[in-house]
Amino acid sequence: MCDQSKPAQPATIACNHGWRDRLPFENRTDFENARRGFIATFDGDEVRREDGRVVWDFRAYDFQESEEAPDTVNPSLWRLARLNNHTGLFQVCERIYQVRGFDLSNMNIIEGDSGLIIMDPLVSAEVAKAGLELYYQHRPHRPVVAVIYTHSHVDHFGGVKGVISEEEVHSGKVRVYAPEGFMEETVSENVYAGPAMRRRAQYMYGGLLPKGPRGQVDAGLGKGTSRGTVTLIAPTDEISEAFETHTIDGVEIEFQLTPGTEAPAEMNLYFPQWRALCVAENACQCMHNILTIRGALVRDPRIWSYYLGQTLARYGDRSDVLFAQHHWPTWGADNIREYLADQRDMYAFLNDETLRLLNHGLTPMDIAEHIKSLPQPLAQRWHARDYYGSVSHNVRAVYQRYMGFYDANPAHLNPLPPVASARRTIEWMGGAEAVLEKARAEFERGEYRWVAEIVNQVVFADPDNAAARELQADTLEQLGYQCENTTWRNAYLTGAQELRKGVKRVPGGQAPDLVRALTPAFFFSLLAIRLDSEKAASQPMTLNWHFPDLDQDFALTVRNGVLTYLEGHRHDNADASVTMGKADLDQVGLGKLTLPQCMQDGRLAVAGDQAKVAALFSMLDQFQSSFNIVTPATLG
Repeated sequence: MCDQSKPAQPATIACNHGWRDRLPFENRTDFENARRGFIATFDGDEVRREDGRVVWDFRAYDFQESEEAPDTVNPSLWRLARLNNHTGLFQVCERIYQVRGFDLSNMNIIEGDSGLIIMDPLVSAEVAKAGLELYYQHRPHRPVVAVIYTHSHVDHFGGVKGVISEEEVHSGKVRVYAPEGFMEETVSENVYAGPAMRRRAQYMYGGLLPKGPRGQVDAGLGKGTSRGTVTLIAPTDEISEAFETHTIDGVEIEFQLTPGTEAPAEMNLYFPQWRALCVAENACQCMHNILTIRGALVRDPRIWSYYLGQTLARYGDRSDVLFAQHHWPTWGADNIREYLADQRDMYAFLNDETLRLLNHGLTPMDIAEHIKSLPQPLAQRWHARDYYGSVSHNVRAVYQRYMGFYDANPAHLNPLPPVASARRTIEWMGGAEAVLEKARAEFERGEYRWVAEIVNQVVFADPDNAAARELQADTLEQLGYQCENTTWRNAYLTGAQELRKGVKRVPGGQAPDLVRALTPAFFFSLLAIRLDSEKAASQPMTLNWHFPDLDQDFALTVRNGVLTYLEGHRHDNADASVTMGKADLDQVGLGKLTLPQCMQDGRLAVAGDQAKVAALFSMLDQFQSSFNIVTPATLG
């Protein structure tokens, strides 16, 4: 399909040129740090899966060699994109190495006395394996004796089977360390709202965009996410104390739990032997998200700031190098202390200033417009720029955390839904043609925010209006070209692409290891989410469910259109009793079997009213993997 993207408009070119005078581009420290310790890069152009599909393309960003930003990319973002293009094996300090540019995240390798400790093995097994092979090409070939997951996001555990096997863990040859609550948070985030999050992530990371000056140039924390096999091996050891010291293969590590910060389950690590501090993803070379635009629970910037302050107080005077799970390290005690203090102050400001303004009665959008940037001199620090999180959406997230979605204006208590509101609005404004004529004039003046807002109404009133779709695409594209924030750029440009070309239907599905990690309780919670309440309202039932291999019982109740369950209970007079093995349940979760098929071939045994069990299965909803976003979404 031909490229339908368009060049930057004069207003966008002027906007982007203006950025060159706003920030300290003459400061080259980050480029020096990004190159420091470089050993070698990958010997090849691609990493592939067994089936031949490309998992990671090292050539994809070759267009970013020029220091001068093209007109279609914000110069500040272009700078970050070039920094994130430093790829290969790097030495952080004595016995600590880092693989960068193989995925969204970094894989850290610590040399123990007899083997290796792998920290955060990337998103997928193929790139993790390639990263370890690169290390072995330049360092002694020693076995992996431990893996550490710093937190519960997939880019920090998904590649684990590229560096170790389950057999090695089960035999005791390898230990796996993680913060308390890791498995629960890992599974729950990927299950309850998984289909919606995966769809929205396509916008956030720009995975469906072409790589290039008019397309995806970066993902903020790294270049993008690999497309290989996501795996998971459960931890053997949980870190549960606020500060906990372990010696692993001769390496002393002090773990600092930081729950509720960037992830619900997260921890920093300190290596006293080398005065090295790992801050996981609690501090990056940019502003992070209080609420990621792919969707998640709102994070707590107050506690995030508190733990960064604790880290600074405890390790700031004892660290010569700071490294993390994204970007490049920071060297030098003074630099580390300033960096941690800036990151601490950044999240404290977002929290406290939002609360100050909301207590004056300002609404989320008022606050976002009022707080244009961080205070000076923090706004001039490259490690506090809006590359991944942004001041605009982070302050709205803080408002949401404390006050919810409602801004207290009664006019907003029960507004019309988007399509009905759009149709009435456009009708009142004289119809689509009149609106588009005015919008085109505003577009020529560079008033892209307003054009996007009003033409969106035309598109939702009439999704088949080709002129409206094209103007909206052109507008979103210019907004994307102006963005310093990678996720905003990717979202704008993905929206423009889908308005022009339609939604690309991408197969859904969950990683097998994540499905196998689902407890029966999580499975029944997922059934409850999938239950069509309108169908279920007239079909009450009680079911007992037994897992003989786990020796677990569950009492399920469908009543008032909802499904609830109690673990460790059985109904006295259930409509039916179901017996099923956990392994067969996993096959259902992976989509390799259906529950009706299990009933037919005996994998699922039913005693009592089989019609009730069949009715339950018939009332479960199926989710679309590629629902509409920039045009109205529909059920079914």
